[in-house]
Amino acid sequence: MTWHVDNLASIGGHAPRVEGAPKVVETDRGKAVQFDGVRDGLEIPDLPLAGAREFTIEIVFRPDADGPAEQRFLHLQEHASESRFLIETRVRPGSVWYLDTYIQTELGNCTLVDPQKTHPAGAWTAAALSYDGRTMRHYVNGREELARELAFRPLGPGRTSIGMRLNRVHWFKGAIRSVRFTPRALAPEELLGS
Repeated sequence: MTWHVDNLASIGGHAPRVEGAPKVVETDRGKAVQFDGVRDGLEIPDLPLAGAREFTIEIVFRPDADGPAEQRFLHLQEHASESRFLIETRVRPGSVWYLDTYIQTELGNCTLVDPQKTHPAGAWTAAALSYDGRTMRHYVNGREELARELAFRPLGPGRTSIGMRLNRVHWFKGAIRSVRFTPRALAPEELLGS
């Protein structure tokens, strides 16, 4: 299932709750939503991977170089629990950023992050977070960066935020085009390119 983030009226068939004033913009890749890094975000009343024992979450985005240092810009969380998935960036001087991903349930949690694996800001990028029933992995533009074993149980129904964390902090500055959810761990060659 792919959510095209190209309007503010319907994301994945759901009417999003709009925070701030994100804007639909034309880009060299088509329409996207631009977030200001201060108060712009979208909350969608759905957690597409509820019940999945394996999964891949992919997001195509273009981070700005002058965004906040910590941006938790894709957040899926189960209702009435702390169980969640997060895809984040850490923006650093020199117009670069690195990926930070996180999974948590009561069985365990895992952060995958390496400040040495930097990428240029201002470029379209596809980030992916996957779990194959045993190992959590993350990828940038189809290349695996990190992996670690994790005890996990499927999440129940919940909600998703784009451009911010669900509790309205850690805002994203840049553009987002799409988010794809697959109920299995994709092989690297199946992942979205930038």
